[in-house]
Amino acid sequence: MKAIRHLLAQRSGYQNLLYTSPTFLFLLLTLIAGCALPFGGNLTPEEQVAVVTTDRGIFVVEFYPDAAPVAVDNFLKLINERFYDGLTFHRIVEGFVAQGGCPKGDGTGGPGWTIVDEYTNPNQRPHLRGTVAMARTPAPNSSGSQFYICFKPQPDLDGNYTTFGGIIQGMDIVDRLEIGDVMTKIRLEAKSKYVKATAE
Repeated sequence: MKAIRHLLAQRSGYQNLLYTSPTFLFLLLTLIAGCALPFGGNLTPEEQVAVVTTDRGIFVVEFYPDAAPVAVDNFLKLINERFYDGLTFHRIVEGFVAQGGCPKGDGTGGPGWTIVDEYTNPNQRPHLRGTVAMARTPAPNSSGSQFYICFKPQPDLDGNYTTFGGIIQGMDIVDRLEIGDVMTKIRLEAKSKYVKATAE
């Protein structure tokens, strides 16, 4: 019986030491603070932006999940998998579009799957300067990872290609892109860091 009481006392002492140690308290406070953050890493597509780092500088893309929920989800998935890190802009047509996202670097590659076209969605946005849309082959539902950015409005593309986002910062960087420029990385961040709230 004495041995059992001794073991329990020892265990209790270890627990008290654990709960009062600086390391344990630091970890506990870190966990609590993380849970108390306003977004907790669970931002909706509307609350996120893609921050694209290139050889020329950084540009920022906002998403239109109401216009193309499948394309937005696909793009977010690829970003989270760091699929785009190190890929290039393989196609630049002055006054038209800059295109990237091909793992082969020649416009023939993709992620290993395709997604449905959404250009018939009534919420689709027009192709304006800075619009980001999914590239595809002539075959239906053939988009995967390749996307393009419009240098100028392209109304002829409306109703034929899925628009899913737009440049909200750094369009001057996009204007300077050249064939072979690298997307060093794309990361998701809170849109509030790049868009100031407006008074109602």
